[in-house]
Amino acid sequence: MAINMQILGHSARIAVSGRFDFQVHRDFKDAYTPLLDNAAVSEIEIEMSKVDYLDSAALGMLLLLSERAHAANKPVALANANGTVSRVLEIANFSKIFNVKRMV
Repeated sequence: MAINMQILGHSARIAVSGRFDFQVHRDFKDAYTPLLDNAAVSEIEIEMSKVDYLDSAALGMLLLLSERAHAANKPVALANANGTVSRVLEIANFSKIFNVKRMV
């Protein structure tokens, strides 16, 4: 599992790849916490095109991020999930919580 973060103007992107499960809890939190505290960042995007596995712990981490981002008035988008990961997000109705961006 790899997590890379970059800030582009007022938007921040966290790129997640590999297995997104409880083992990356600390790394994921360490990636998004500074973004929530950064006044220059107005929105956060989670790039998921290279995630090949997602479990309930990852869904919980995303929900926690959503709650914290909402408190900081920063929208969160989930981008480019595909295959099984996309289906899991769909079954969990995450499109009602997040802006879910599809690959074009």
